[in-house]
Amino acid sequence: MKERLRTETQSVTPLLPEHVSAGRSHARIAWERFRRHRLAMVGLLILGVLTLLAVLAPVIAPYGPDEQDLFSITTPPSRAHWLGTDELGRDVLTRVMYGGRVSLSVGLAAALISSLIGVVVGAVAGFYGRWIDAALMRFIDLMLAFPALFFLLVLFTIVSASVWNVILFLGLFGWMWLARVIRGEILALKELDFIDAARAMGASNARIIIQHLLPNVTAAIIVSTTLSMAYNMIAEATLDFLGFGVPPNVPTWGNMLTGASNYYLQVPLLPVAPGAVLVLAILAVNFIGDGLRDALDPFTEW
Repeated sequence: MKERLRTETQSVTPLLPEHVSAGRSHARIAWERFRRHRLAMVGLLILGVLTLLAVLAPVIAPYGPDEQDLFSITTPPSRAHWLGTDELGRDVLTRVMYGGRVSLSVGLAAALISSLIGVVVGAVAGFYGRWIDAALMRFIDLMLAFPALFFLLVLFTIVSASVWNVILFLGLFGWMWLARVIRGEILALKELDFIDAARAMGASNARIIIQHLLPNVTAAIIVSTTLSMAYNMIAEATLDFLGFGVPPNVPTWGNMLTGASNYYLQVPLLPVAPGAVLVLAILAVNFIGDGLRDALDPFTEW
């Protein structure tokens, strides 16, 4: 009998999926799937290098961000200035490093603000429904129809432009799409049996939303936040180019492109460095977002 049971057990074991392993958490499974996404790992490496250069800029940058060399204005790359100098004689490499501190911070901070607002509004609308859902959805429609650029013009006539103002502007006008996504997910999830079981056990509405519903839409929140970060970096550069963004004296990749706009023909290499770094950062964030979407989606085949 023992030999027969051992034989039957051995015959059943190979039928189990190879990736099933007892004791592995969802986070570990998602990380293992994320590591197999080559573009996502490349994006993570690029973004990590750019972030490291931005954080360590005061230590490793060869010059100060506003330090001028009046004898080297719009010069090509050399030993003294690896990426050349701009129209005011400032080292381009140094300003690219310091510019990453602001551009990456604006993208991340604005994405976190918009994600927080979008999650709260979408969860409340989807869970409570009825007139609350209708009122919030109509407010979202109004926000989407509102001319954000016009509001920005009015805002900056009242207060001066600054990094924090740009972050708040992008954050307050970038949450509507995520709110719609979260609302749709909550509408589907709240009808499932585990929500009825939580209600039967006496769980409050807040506890159901926070502990039972939101963990099931984590993938949508994370992916939306990463993609929103890429969008915010583009938006910040666009606002700088239009003259409504970060003040010109603050080094950002967008400000560097704006400053080089008058020298494209005379010094073609001047906009290359900030433009290339901005493109790399946006591609890296998008690659990471795609990798996270695939890693967190249980229906994705590997």
